[in-house]
Amino acid sequence: MTDKSTILDYEKTIREEQRRAQRQSITKFLQYVAGKLLVLFFTIVIAVYLTVLIANMGGYVDEIKRGVIREQASIGVSLDPTLRDLPTDERLAYIDAQVKIQEERLGLDRPFFIRSFGYLSDALTLDLGFAENLTSDSGSKQVRLIILERLPSTLLLLGVSNFFLFIGSIFFGLRLARRHGGWTDKLIQAFVPTSAAPGWFYGIFLILLFPVLLKVLPFGGIVSAPPPEDPIAYALSVARHSILPVTAILLSSLFISIYTNRTFFMIFASENYVELAKAKGVPDRMIEQKYILRPTLPTIITNLAFTIIGLWTGSLFLEVVFSWPGTGELISRALGAFDTPIIIGTTVIYAYMLGITVFLLDFFYALVDPRIRVGEGSK
Repeated sequence: MTDKSTILDYEKTIREEQRRAQRQSITKFLQYVAGKLLVLFFTIVIAVYLTVLIANMGGYVDEIKRGVIREQASIGVSLDPTLRDLPTDERLAYIDAQVKIQEERLGLDRPFFIRSFGYLSDALTLDLGFAENLTSDSGSKQVRLIILERLPSTLLLLGVSNFFLFIGSIFFGLRLARRHGGWTDKLIQAFVPTSAAPGWFYGIFLILLFPVLLKVLPFGGIVSAPPPEDPIAYALSVARHSILPVTAILLSSLFISIYTNRTFFMIFASENYVELAKAKGVPDRMIEQKYILRPTLPTIITNLAFTIIGLWTGSLFLEVVFSWPGTGELISRALGAFDTPIIIGTTVIYAYMLGITVFLLDFFYALVDPRIRVGEGSK
């Protein structure tokens, strides 16, 4: 009886220790997530506030707006017969009154430094307000609607490009790792310097080659005009218009990604546990999947994340070159029109998406590499 109660007490102690360890793991995990989110939040705040300052040129855009307001008020007075014949002093006083009303309506009567924090708060809460010069395809001036109309096009372009980049770099990287030193390996190494040029640079040459000389692909846009009514024909038209921008992105990133993955595959292929697996007669395909590819995935995912970040920032020029109706082309138009709310709104969306990408990286590491525990490092 005593032995039985001792065993039960021992089992109870073990269960309590397991529950305590589980609670400690959950607490560490939540602390890690909270710390990570806090750091990313402050990073986004700093980035967005710098964007507010840059987009407003440190307050110089206010002077431009004041000049436009005064010019419009002067033109309105000169075109109004009842005001045109007023004495000069009264006419100038009337113009000053109209300018003051408009400045108060737009908040220009307050210092820019104070208003900049209001812009920051609105941007972080996605209260993006109204555009000053641009409109959406439906005629709305809400910044949120304007960006949401353009965002799917950018996500489509970058999503397709990164899918082919991820698959292609792994596939060809493994093949080169198996046959390193061969002519294909040397050929890829010779093409690696081509990744120094951005995608829009290759886009110009692709346009000159295929649409201009060969006349086989469209110059730009996302769909034919007028758009096909049949869904299948519409999808095929989008795919046809996507060939050149996707190719431009791949030319600017594929070769360096293949060479990088090939190098890491060769490093892991020379490990002792790989040689031991070969000596035991483990099939080559299983060795590649379990002992070479899986340990390399964290590095591959990191490189892919940085590539995505680079493509986000480079999509502006690429979309302008191909007249692709995405957020990059929208930013270009907003810069030309001094449309500050659009510039700030797109930057905020980019900042949040990049923050989410960085935040999810650690969780992807834990999924693909069993040695890594979120919040605990590697073991």
